[in-house]
Amino acid sequence: MPFDMTVFLPLDPDAAFRLITEPERLRRWKTVAARVDLRVGGEYRWTIVPGHSAAGTFTEIEPGKRVVLTWGWEGSPDLPPGASTVSITLDAVDGGTTVRLVHDGLTAEQAASHAQGWHHFLGRLVTLGVEGDVGPDEWAAVPDPIDPLASAEAALAIVQRVLRGVTAANAGVPTPCEDFTVAELVAHLLDSIARIGTALGVPEPAAPSSAAAASVPAEVRIADAAKKTLEALRLRGLAGTVDLGPGGLPASTAANILNLEFLVHAWDLATATGQQLVVAPALSDYILGLARQTITDATRGNGSFHPAIELEESAASLPRLLAFTGRPNPS
Repeated sequence: MPFDMTVFLPLDPDAAFRLITEPERLRRWKTVAARVDLRVGGEYRWTIVPGHSAAGTFTEIEPGKRVVLTWGWEGSPDLPPGASTVSITLDAVDGGTTVRLVHDGLTAEQAASHAQGWHHFLGRLVTLGVEGDVGPDEWAAVPDPIDPLASAEAALAIVQRVLRGVTAANAGVPTPCEDFTVAELVAHLLDSIARIGTALGVPEPAAPSSAAAASVPAEVRIADAAKKTLEALRLRGLAGTVDLGPGGLPASTAANILNLEFLVHAWDLATATGQQLVVAPALSDYILGLARQTITDATRGNGSFHPAIELEESAASLPRLLAFTGRPNPS
């Protein structure tokens, strides 16, 4: 039973094609993270919402006109990666482009559930095309079910949105993270993600020239590194240890660290650049629990975290998380 829906974008077909195929643009309306090898036979992996990733291969590509991909969900026994087909056709019309999406190979129950998802995301695509920004996706706010990997993906969505506000003009602004400017904190976050990725077997990228690195937006650099590290950690699982530090580090602790790096530094960067941070209380409360498992007297003693600041238990969970990491004035 196919799902079939057409929407209109006030954009030319080439711009519409970029929105549905390029990772940086997919993150604006559909995905938390996107790995794309845009060629016939190339694979993709899209984390649609935290904890739920679609995967498959591209079977047809006509730039500006059409893209066809197989579709399924990681870990699904009923609709695994590649089990169905999504065809997207672009037609130039007066004032813009029609985007027709047909999803074939679904049972009636699957078609009904995917219809809900496609209506949601194609609605976001239209808003993006009309307004240029669609805002955070409420479906990505709190993972269901929640676990350390899904919560890290939710926190990644938050920090990525904040990073879009990092510019050359505010790169030198100090942050609440002591001794770090905005640019230095982005570099620290990138290094933390890369070190965990390396321990998981993610190949180290070739070091770009300083000019090339400066030309890549902060959000893109962090997103590219984080998607590889999180995918490797999800593939590996949270049992046992990873080769990080003397004696290794529990894989579960590595996941906890990524949660803290993403969400706490999102607050640091938002505060430094004058942005509002939107965090669902259920997510910050969960990550506060991970912080209490992870931040010890030893980690505070080696300078990774300042002493905790006492807040009333009645305070909201995000200020309590920030206070637990030693941030002053975490309201």
